[in-house]
Amino acid sequence: MIRVLLAEDQGLVSDALATLLTLEGDFDVVAVANDGEEAVVQARAVKPQLALVDIEMPKLSGLEAAERMLRDVPGLGVVLLTTFARPGYLRRALQIGVHGYLLKDGKVEELAAHLRAIVAGQRIFDPALMLAAMETDNPLTPREVDVLRLAREGLSTREMAKRLFLSEGTVRNYLSGALAKLGCDSRHEAIRKADEMGWL
Repeated sequence: MIRVLLAEDQGLVSDALATLLTLEGDFDVVAVANDGEEAVVQARAVKPQLALVDIEMPKLSGLEAAERMLRDVPGLGVVLLTTFARPGYLRRALQIGVHGYLLKDGKVEELAAHLRAIVAGQRIFDPALMLAAMETDNPLTPREVDVLRLAREGLSTREMAKRLFLSEGTVRNYLSGALAKLGCDSRHEAIRKADEMGWL
């Protein structure tokens, strides 16, 4: 039996997934978590072979929970499940070393086959997600990325200027350029969008 931890904040989805996997005959759902923090605690406690983790969860995101589980539970296979085809999420998932990244709208038979392959040592990533990631080019210049990263840290325009050895006016120009390219009205919106796309 393949021991599985489910981390999903929507109870109906979690219950349905647990039932469907159990019906496959070779999966044993040994723990269910409703948020990212609980998922990490459960993974440490029950040491499953696989963790199926929703990418959008409260307390810790699926990506944050996956990173901690991979660090704390040797040999654990982590699979992210998502309804979001966001290239930045895929890039981050690859960086932290997850074993699978799949869309939730697939068939349970396909999911079960993918999970068995992951337990056997393969890594499985949804082709549509991979294609979306490859087709999305970063429109930001390296300096615009620098400025948005510093803004994400909470630095003021003056602090950014000092850190980058630029004038405050030049920093404002880079911020304005980034906002225009991303179609955003605020720094916070631009940071969120650039993060989701994996550009920061």
